[in-house]
Amino acid sequence: MRRAHEDLLEQGAAPVGVREVVADSWLRSVAAGVDVDASEPPITLDRDLLTDYRAQHPLAKVFPLLYDVLGRAAEDCDSVMAVTDARGQLLWVRGKPWVLRQAESIRFVEGAQWDEGHAGTNAPGTALRLDAPVTITSAEHFVRPVQRWSCAAAPVHEPGSGTILGVIDITGGQAVESPQTIAMVRAAARMAEAELARDAAVAAARYPEPRQAVAASRAQPQAEVSLSALGRSECVVSAGTATFRLSPRHSEIMVILASCPGGLTGDELAYMLYPADVTSCTPRAELVRLRALLGDRLFTSRPYRLTCEVKSDWAAVSAQLAAGNLAEAIRLYRGPLLPHSEAPGVTELRGDLDRGLRAALLATSQPEFLVSWTRTRWGASDLAIWRRLCTVLPPDSPLRPIAAATVAKLDAEFGL
Repeated sequence: MRRAHEDLLEQGAAPVGVREVVADSWLRSVAAGVDVDASEPPITLDRDLLTDYRAQHPLAKVFPLLYDVLGRAAEDCDSVMAVTDARGQLLWVRGKPWVLRQAESIRFVEGAQWDEGHAGTNAPGTALRLDAPVTITSAEHFVRPVQRWSCAAAPVHEPGSGTILGVIDITGGQAVESPQTIAMVRAAARMAEAELARDAAVAAARYPEPRQAVAASRAQPQAEVSLSALGRSECVVSAGTATFRLSPRHSEIMVILASCPGGLTGDELAYMLYPADVTSCTPRAELVRLRALLGDRLFTSRPYRLTCEVKSDWAAVSAQLAAGNLAEAIRLYRGPLLPHSEAPGVTELRGDLDRGLRAALLATSQPEFLVSWTRTRWGASDLAIWRRLCTVLPPDSPLRPIAAATVAKLDAEFGL
């Protein structure tokens, strides 16, 4: 493992014998400028700000339960339990005093920023980056002073929306590397989500809407729906506390209508849905089925349009691009919009979004953004991005030989 680490840092060679999830994280750490010997996570929340911030954080409701179930077990194993927010800031770190003092030596303390961009490869930061449970063993850490620790972490999601609220982590010695630890952390994360959902249900039952308000809400359009269709074959719709996974055709209809707030006639919608001759095609039957699934309040006809406020993951990426926030746009981009759809209206939206994002990438001089793109399945063969990466990497960057070799390989494959 140490030899693979040296190969990456000194020769720019792809790590051999290293788990793919770790190798990818090492490359992101290099691109972010993390110093393998000296980087220390910054303190981004001082004590006064931390106290107020975490008191208002959604995970504050379940932290006592998490500590009782997981924190005490961690202390018994001479480890610490930590909980971060969605940015990787450590909100709570609990353990025996002597273990906490050791953790202070690597700045694993409350208020510190432990995302990959500031701390390199580590379980809380990598779990946050991948939105998945992960164990990082001692030598797999990118920063050498952290390599005497091992950690296991899992993200916690908001019930209903699926938004990441934070990460639960156990950090300690070799005992943390056992499969039982990550299983226990994953179970604690699911328990936290279940408790948050139960708390929301109890609050709704305890404070029901007045009968007049309920009747009025039935007569009004749905206030808001959220659509997720990036990198998915099917669109996921969240309306209130309900979540629906649509069929491919219904997904196309929702994406098109969400992108045309002024509405469409039946012929216009059919033209944007069906790539072949539309003379014998009509979206009416599909809309009837979609109304039956989602309810009449979401739609009107003549023209066909959505009557509620719509938030979508692809619109969020576009908004960040328009604001010049490329880092956030890349973070939110989960892949092409309905990648298997051939509906003309979807392919146009998909192409517009991808062209805008790639144009911003080709204009940037920050290699970490380009590296992030090339490590995805949709960007791994993007020759133009690899070429741009070669021009912006410092001459002594260990990633330079990898980028140059990839450009040569893609040139040969594409016959250029």
